[in-house]
Amino acid sequence: MIDSKAHYFQRVKTYQEKLKAEDKRLSIISNLRLLVFVLGLGASIYLYFRQSPLAAGLVFGIGFLIFFCLIVIHNRVKLAREQTRLLLQINQDSIKRTAGDWKDFKDGGDEFIDHDHAFIGDLDIFGDASLYKWINTCHTYKGRRLLAKWLLDPSGDIDEIEKRQEAARELAGKIDYRQSFEMYALLEQDGFEDPEPLFSWVSQDHIFYRKPLLRIIVNILPLLTIGSFVAAVTGLISYLPALILLVLQIGLISLKYIEMSKIIEKIEPNIKNIDKYKDMLKAFENESFSSKDLNRLKEEIRGQSQRLAHLQLAELDRVVRAVLWRRNQFYIIINILLLWDYRCVIGLESWKKKSGHLLRDWILTIARLEALNSIAILYCDHADWAIPSLEKDSMIGQEGIGLTASQLGHPLLSEDRVCNDFKIRGEGRVYLITGSNMSGKSTLLRTVGINLVLAYCGGPVCAKSFSAGCFKIYSSMRVRDNLEKNISSFYAELLRIKKIIEAAKAGERVFFLLDEIFKGTNSRDRHTGARILIRQLSRQGALGLVSTHDVELGDLADENSKIANYHFKEDYKEGQLFFDYKLVPGVSNTRNAIYLMKMAGVLVDEEEGL
Repeated sequence: MIDSKAHYFQRVKTYQEKLKAEDKRLSIISNLRLLVFVLGLGASIYLYFRQSPLAAGLVFGIGFLIFFCLIVIHNRVKLAREQTRLLLQINQDSIKRTAGDWKDFKDGGDEFIDHDHAFIGDLDIFGDASLYKWINTCHTYKGRRLLAKWLLDPSGDIDEIEKRQEAARELAGKIDYRQSFEMYALLEQDGFEDPEPLFSWVSQDHIFYRKPLLRIIVNILPLLTIGSFVAAVTGLISYLPALILLVLQIGLISLKYIEMSKIIEKIEPNIKNIDKYKDMLKAFENESFSSKDLNRLKEEIRGQSQRLAHLQLAELDRVVRAVLWRRNQFYIIINILLLWDYRCVIGLESWKKKSGHLLRDWILTIARLEALNSIAILYCDHADWAIPSLEKDSMIGQEGIGLTASQLGHPLLSEDRVCNDFKIRGEGRVYLITGSNMSGKSTLLRTVGINLVLAYCGGPVCAKSFSAGCFKIYSSMRVRDNLEKNISSFYAELLRIKKIIEAAKAGERVFFLLDEIFKGTNSRDRHTGARILIRQLSRQGALGLVSTHDVELGDLADENSKIANYHFKEDYKEGQLFFDYKLVPGVSNTRNAIYLMKMAGVLVDEEEGL
């Protein structure tokens, strides 16, 4: 079993040394460029004034050629240095992730937070200290949203989950590939734009720019125009033919300028993204895989031509780089003389005809690979975690559908987390979890919920073994009021619970997590409402956990064999309060609110408190 943390430290050391070497090379090349410039210019001037203009020109030409070559080499080394810097950063982040210092990562997926969602607000899926922030290595627009979708709407398709498991487990061992794939996404400072304008552009045909006659005109007319000006300057002909041809070109540009600009504007924001997409696809296609799903993706992105996807995208990249000339200060002159907009649009339409229908598949494939790489991190960094077994209907035994786990812990907590064996099986099974304040009731609910989310995403779970059916997860834990809609926290809780009841009535396989239900009302109504709700959910076949301080609800187990009591206990030693966070059968018979008030420094009348 690989020690991923030690491996990351070794990689950090390697990339730090490589970065120093590349900094040294850049410095040497920069000094050489300056030396070549000074010597070349100085020697040219000296020879020129020594009445050797031919030698001066020759020296200047050679010096310029060497200087240009050094610029090319400098840019290549500079790119290599930036790639090394990013790989160093990726490994440093990996160390933070394994050490539990990942909460300062920037991307918590805040835009995906939906307070009306069935569970994400309660299980820390997005935001600070969230599951998304912890595992996310997606950077493309679609990749981030696909990973969010996997977390927002866990798959009930076991075959799909098993495909993700197989692919992510293989990717876990391919650290070089995964990190290179992410590195290409991080190149350039600009983030990824929404590719929908690209998809829109691909779906629109502009037949006019595919006509062979137009291509001939665009290729020949600038040659005639420039040739006429050269002939006029040398005195061979008058300027009139050149001026007529120039006016003709201006007319051609004016005729379609607005239309061509609109076509180019759709692709222009994604120009840098296309280069990144190309490199990411190249990394994927150059890697060998045994996973059926990954090889299927490789095959599909080639299309009927069976040409490598990154080579097809490289052709588009060359065309869109030509579009960048529109940002040049001499663009108007270039456009008039060379019909540049026509050349760009013709090139784009030509590429679109050959490969445009595959563009969406390529970008969505990259998104899936990014999401799988994020899941693969868990398999790599937590090789001792369990690979979930998802139960199909044919696999459900006599005990019925449910969840069985050994040494189940909360994945976002540190390595000193306390784990519990946990088992709940059979339609309508409800566990009432009692215990004093801070004993671990809410954490247990979140532990069960977040591990189910991980399992349904295709990831490993924080347990030694884990087997579960496919459920729709619902929770009611951190319910808040909504002042804009004039909804109190109590009414918001009622709306949340209504959704759970409706889902159970509709025949969904519901797994619910309820924390201190109806806490926004008086104790009598809370007790009565909780009893009715628990009976109803059990009767409708829903499974779940209810944490409560209301120990009187424990007698529900006496009237319904599907309801069971569990609790957390605490110990008092030498005036201190200790929790072992171990789940045990039965109803809690302790309370600690008054004691905690004293520890917090709140003044309490002991006689009233007792």
